[in-house]
Amino acid sequence: MEVDNTNEAKYDRKAELQAFDETKAGVKGLVDAGITKVPRIFVQPSKIEDSTIHSDKKFSFPVVDLDGIKEDPIKRKKIVQEVGHASETWGFFQVINHGIPTHVLEEMKDGVIRFFEEDTELKKQWYSRDVSKEFKYNSNFDLFGAPVTNWRDTFSATIAPIPPKPEELPSVCRDILLEYTNRVMELGATLFELLSEAIGLEPNHLKDLGCTEGLLALGHYYPACPQPEITPGTSKHADNDFLTVLLQDDIGGLQVRHQNHWVDVPPVPGALVVNIGDMLQLISNDKFNSVEHRVLANKVGPRVSMACFFTTSFLPTQRMYGPISELISEHNPPKYRETTIKEYSTYFNNKGLDGTSALLHFRL
Repeated sequence: MEVDNTNEAKYDRKAELQAFDETKAGVKGLVDAGITKVPRIFVQPSKIEDSTIHSDKKFSFPVVDLDGIKEDPIKRKKIVQEVGHASETWGFFQVINHGIPTHVLEEMKDGVIRFFEEDTELKKQWYSRDVSKEFKYNSNFDLFGAPVTNWRDTFSATIAPIPPKPEELPSVCRDILLEYTNRVMELGATLFELLSEAIGLEPNHLKDLGCTEGLLALGHYYPACPQPEITPGTSKHADNDFLTVLLQDDIGGLQVRHQNHWVDVPPVPGALVVNIGDMLQLISNDKFNSVEHRVLANKVGPRVSMACFFTTSFLPTQRMYGPISELISEHNPPKYRETTIKEYSTYFNNKGLDGTSALLHFRL
């Protein structure tokens, strides 16, 4: 029997993923070890990513100023229109004057850095793939299912509706995590009112559907990458929640797919990035768009971000979600079947970030 000595035969992806996972040190552990080449599990097969899209078109990314939203009905009406327009055309916008003080934003980014730069042995106690844990850290939630491993480590904390017990959170970021997410919940309540109004419903409509109930907070840490051109920071995907509020640092790398171009989301000091998730696209019957986005790896780092997902995917609720009846008519029939959040997120998570939309599975 002839032995095939090509690299392909020697490369046992599953074993390499297993070995990487067992270090419990994440991507940061590789960088700390001084690697100069990206390990093969991170190398992106060129066919997956349409990296050929280069944009010469100059798009101006929507920025919505929330100043005066509570006091000035005329301003509010204008803001509702801006939020509606951005949600339909981009699926993304940035908000400024959102009410969360700059020092809280800065301290939250510092908290993410403090957690990931803690001594590895201390950090390992939090490493887990057990989805029921209130706080855990790992590298790539879909490590064993996705076609390519992303150059990032992540912690996740379930914040609402059942707040975590303080002792279940790491002390290095506990206080700021609770303060920051508390403020994001308040901002979320405002955003869902604006979105309800933008779609022609009563301000409380989306809240009454349970859109503001659950919050999952993800702290992402993208170490500097020796070969950023061959690996993704985060593969292209759309979010499986109702709405995401993202705090990013000034390094950049987040890109949104718009009119078939990858458009940079420019870091704006003090701004938060807001995007529509799949579940909001589903219940709005495609009025709002859950849009693909990705994060590029970078030679500069670490890049950190804090993403807060409005979702109840971790609750065993049986509530059914389908296109909102008030939006359905003879001219606008329902485009999706009803589903539970649990069913949707389970399908999404099992599929992993494979470059396709989970919504297709629920289309009528």
